[in-house]
Parts: sequence; C-alpha cells; structure tokens
Amino acid sequence: MGVGLAASALALGTTFAAGSEASAAGTDGSDIVYTVHPLTKQFSTGTKPGALPTPSQCVARIGLACYTPALIRKAYDIPDGWTGKGQRIVVVDAYGSPTVRADLDVFSQTFGLPKADLNVYYPGGAPQTSTAHQGQPLSWAGETSLDVQWAHAIAPDATINLVVAPNNYGNALNVAVKYAVDHDLGDVLSMSYGADEAAIKGKGNNLQLQQSHANFAAAAAKGISLFASSGDDGASNGGPALAAGYPASDPLVTAVGGTNLFASDTGAYQGETVWGDEASCAVHQPFGCTLGPIGATGGAPSTVFPVPAYQAGVTGNAMRTTSDVSYNASVYTSVFVYEGFNANPDDNGFYFYGGTSSGSPQWAAIGALADQQAGHRLGALNPALYAIGTGATHALAFHDVTSGNNAWQGPGLDAKVGYDDPTGLGSPDVSNLVGQLIH
Repeated sequence: MGVGLAASALALGTTFAAGSEASAAGTDGSDIVYTVHPLTKQFSTGTKPGALPTPSQCVARIGLACYTPALIRKAYDIPDGWTGKGQRIVVVDAYGSPTVRADLDVFSQTFGLPKADLNVYYPGGAPQTSTAHQGQPLSWAGETSLDVQWAHAIAPDATINLVVAPNNYGNALNVAVKYAVDHDLGDVLSMSYGADEAAIKGKGNNLQLQQSHANFAAAAAKGISLFASSGDDGASNGGPALAAGYPASDPLVTAVGGTNLFASDTGAYQGETVWGDEASCAVHQPFGCTLGPIGATGGAPSTVFPVPAYQAGVTGNAMRTTSDVSYNASVYTSVFVYEGFNANPDDNGFYFYGGTSSGSPQWAAIGALADQQAGHRLGALNPALYAIGTGATHALAFHDVTSGNNAWQGPGLDAKVGYDDPTGLGSPDVSNLVGQLIH
C-alpha cells in the first residue's frame, strides 16, 4: 500500500517506555522529585520514515490512531495563518537531550514545518547524560523531544527557549523556572513533569513548593502564562486515594488533562473521551484495546491548595482541582515524535507518543497563538478560561468531554457534562476560544 507498514519497515517495540520513579529524594526526604512518563511505541527506524500512514491505516495495522501536526491542527481548529510569529515559548525539562536540535530538524523536515528557532539554556550547569538515576535521563530525553517538537508543530514560527535543569529534583527545576522568569525568556511556559502531592513532605510548608509557587507568582506578575501536565497515572497517581499532581495543582498554573481524540483521516473532529485505559479497555475498548491498558490522565482534588476564586461554584469542591482543560494524550490516539538519542541506532526513529505531557506544550503553543492574535501577553489564563467555560458560549470554545473515567490502579473520577476533574472545561476549539479570550 506504500504506507511504510510492511513488517520489515515497522519496528514495533514490545514494551512501553515510561519514566522510572526516582529513588530516595534528598538527605532529609524533603526534596520534591519530579518525574515524566512519556508513553511510546516505535514506528520506524532512521530519519526517513517513508509515506506516513493515515490514522485509519494505523488503526487497521497496529490498533492505534496516529496523528501528524496538520491533523492535530485541523482537529482542534487552528487557522493556517496562526503560527506564533513573534512569540516565545519556554519549555522546562530536566537532563534534556543531546540530539534535541537535530531531532527537531528531522521532525520539521518530515512534516513540512519551517526550521525551528530553538535556544537551549543550562542555568544549573550541564546536565548528566548518563543512565544514572534509574534511567531518568533517557526518559527525560524523550520528554524533551516531545515537548519541543509539538510546541513547534502548533506554533511553528514561535521561538522555543528550552531551559534544562541538571537533574529532576525540586531545587534544580526551581532554578530553571526562576531563570526563565527572571530573564523573561518567554510569553508562555510549559512544564511536562509532576510529583504526586501525597509524596511532597510538608505539603504547603515544603520549602521547594513555596519557592516554586513564588516563581509562578513572579511569572504571573510579568504576564507569563503557565501550563503543566496533569499526570499519566490516573486520579490517584497509582495509589489508594485521590491525589493531584504538582505543579499542575498550583492555582497559577493551567493544568492540562488527557483525552482520546477521534479524528478522521482528513483531521475532521469526531469526538473525545477521557484518556483512562483501565476503564476504557473494559467498556469502550478504543480500537479493540489491542495493546491493553497503558495509562490514564491525572485529575483530582488538591490536598495543598484551597479552591481558587475562578473554580468556586464550578467544581463543587473546597480544594483546588485539576484538570483545568484537556487535550489529546492517549497512546491509542498518538502523535509522531522523532528520537535520535538512543545508544543503539536501531532504536532511533519515529515513535508514537502519548501522555498528558503531550498536551502541556501544545496548550502553551496555543497560548502563544492567543498572544499573537491579541498583540500582547494574556497572562494567567485560568480566570478567563473558566469565565468562558461556564458561560453561554462554552460550546463554541470547548469540546465538552462527557464520557470516561481516569482510574489507574486506584479510584477514578468520571467525566460529566460541564466541568470534571479528568478533562476540566474540555479540549479547545482554538479559533473560537482565542476569539473569546482576546475580546
């Protein structure tokens, strides 16, 4: 069929790669340890994948859909002329990737995107590139690839400023975020990492959490919009009780939950459900659920932050809840990412990627598009998003996700009409949402 799906051309991994949990935190156990969980499956080897399959061809041959930048932009109604020109997107990650520039070039060439304007900063010094810390650097390299490639996919003319921390501990990532804010490196900032609030010693009294919140307050004062992924281990982070993830739970941050996006081969939007494979594989079985349960979006009440004013009367909870908004995140409805950092050359190539860490940089890019259309920074977006999401024009700006549950090895929460924890206010109709944000 000429779509690169012959058995010899399709190198499918046998397992899904997820960020390993780091071991002990700090010397006194008070360090916040952030993790990433980019969920992947290999599609091809080499830098030239050949003719890319359509979503329906991927479903027929592999059991999952696969989306290109053009299809995602079409499904979420991003106008062709909206490119983020003149805007700057900050992406914060730990460890980074030694091949981030070359990989982004391959991604851009493959999908007909302009060459990216990428700058890389190391405010805490050069990161470790070994496989220490139980494989964390390798997982973060994949995360870095996902973040920069898909921020570029949604806002191809925006500058991307990647700020790399030398490790995944709270102090290091706080330094990275502070550097980005102090040096005013961007109009929007994405954090595709998280820590289970239940694992944060001292909760709101934790010094690293307080410093992180101070960074966010400084960003808000400068009009920088903040985004973070809600997590990939469900409403309980894989534990026995509901648990939000941080920094998504900070009220100054827009928390991005995950969905299964169903779109046609031309990118026409067809619908979405909660990304929650444990529940979906038992009931809805997307595409037959041939790969089994892979993960689930975060989204749950915070145990640290009380309900902010913009959520009062919306969520029915006395505490801040995540998610605020949602975006495609399931591996069953995956996007293409190029990896060139693997030690074994046969492991380099294009991969199918999923996870809420896919949504955070794309929402940040949407924020950059909104700033471009407004002609100025829109700043902290949550109050405006909730005003729109609970108003009469909600259905024009958001796709309300009403089906699914985000249980993952613990309790889960259901989607419903209107706001819900797994998907927040819903996923964006970007053209209409931005139109309402800037007027």
